[in-house]
Amino acid sequence: MVLDSLVPRRVSGLLTDLVTVEPVIALHGPRSVGKSTVLRGFAAQAGGSVLDLDDIEVREAVLGNLTAVAAGRAPLCVDEYQRVPDILDVLKARLNREGSLPGTAVITGSTRQDALPATAQTLTGRLHALTIWPLSQGEIAGVREDLLGALRADPEGTVNQISTSATSRADYVDRVCAGGLPLALRRSGASRGRWFDDFVRASVERDALELGRIRERRAMTDLLGLLAAQTGQLLNVSAAADRLGVSRATVESHLRLLEDLFLVVRLPAWGKTLRSRVSVKPKVHVVDSGLAARLLRLAPEKLTGLDPAALADFGHLLETFVVGEIRKQTSWLEEPVTLGHWRTSDGVEVDLVIEHEDGTVLAFEVKANERAPGSDFRGLAQLRDALGQRFAGGIILTTGTRSYTYADRLHVMPIDRLWTRATP
Repeated sequence: MVLDSLVPRRVSGLLTDLVTVEPVIALHGPRSVGKSTVLRGFAAQAGGSVLDLDDIEVREAVLGNLTAVAAGRAPLCVDEYQRVPDILDVLKARLNREGSLPGTAVITGSTRQDALPATAQTLTGRLHALTIWPLSQGEIAGVREDLLGALRADPEGTVNQISTSATSRADYVDRVCAGGLPLALRRSGASRGRWFDDFVRASVERDALELGRIRERRAMTDLLGLLAAQTGQLLNVSAAADRLGVSRATVESHLRLLEDLFLVVRLPAWGKTLRSRVSVKPKVHVVDSGLAARLLRLAPEKLTGLDPAALADFGHLLETFVVGEIRKQTSWLEEPVTLGHWRTSDGVEVDLVIEHEDGTVLAFEVKANERAPGSDFRGLAQLRDALGQRFAGGIILTTGTRSYTYADRLHVMPIDRLWTRATP
């Protein structure tokens, strides 16, 4: 799978809507995820231009003329604002003078705002943050995904549309190893691997150092590799510290930095009030399955094997891939949702739980198998029974071909239904 053209982003539509109500919008996300492309497209549509603070000449000019720059024609479009966080101070002054007018500025950054110095917090309450995740499979295919909305409205009806998947295990392996970072998808084979290596090097050696919170680059790189080996699994900070030979505090600090740079995502434990013996540990996911596969040196040829090691590796990467696809889709929903995983002390688990504002819950299990035997429903069934009518539906996503209902509010669907529409 190699991209050969520019891919329209769902977040572009959200941005167009939000500028009519929000004073400042910040587009955050990993480096090379497409933030600049989205911003340039928006600026062109609005009849403006972009201040690229990655360009040293532009950066120097902005630093010498901050007040004049911030007073420019709205919407002011600034790329990689974390290079000159003081620009937020002059934006705040403008908003104080003119009132918090919608569409004053759109800015992008490769670092979470709360990771920046205190000066970057000046727009609290006037800044709406949007995360741009890697490309979804639907965006790549030119399909507008609708599964989460359909399941929210009618879980059983959505599942039981007669449909058959044509996606093979090898196809899933290719998608998992490719991931969704646009520049990686423009390459293939060894060239894609080199791009991922350069991406990690730049993230650790440039972005992390710029935040001023890391002295040991080797420890940071080693931790990222260790987290890739644990992707889709419970996070054990103490074990990671022992493996790396550093303190727990160092691992926690480096882990927060990797999150701030959008390289890894912690999926928190959910439903701790449902039962007393529910795990409080988060799961960890590398932000992109292609990046995780490269960190582990797992090429498609290795993952297509049926030996136990290949099956285990593919299972963890597939869970990260699916959780990532669903996370992207939740970021486009009109209502905010809560994401988490559910696991009891005796090992019963659900990979992903989505709780809507009204308390209704959709739950997902990811299986790297074609079939879903009854034992695979144990976690979903326990969660259904604990939640009662709040439980809208539990879905096991498999590499098989069929969608069907297994029991009350428990269903099976092919993974590719996340990005393809049901075909009668």
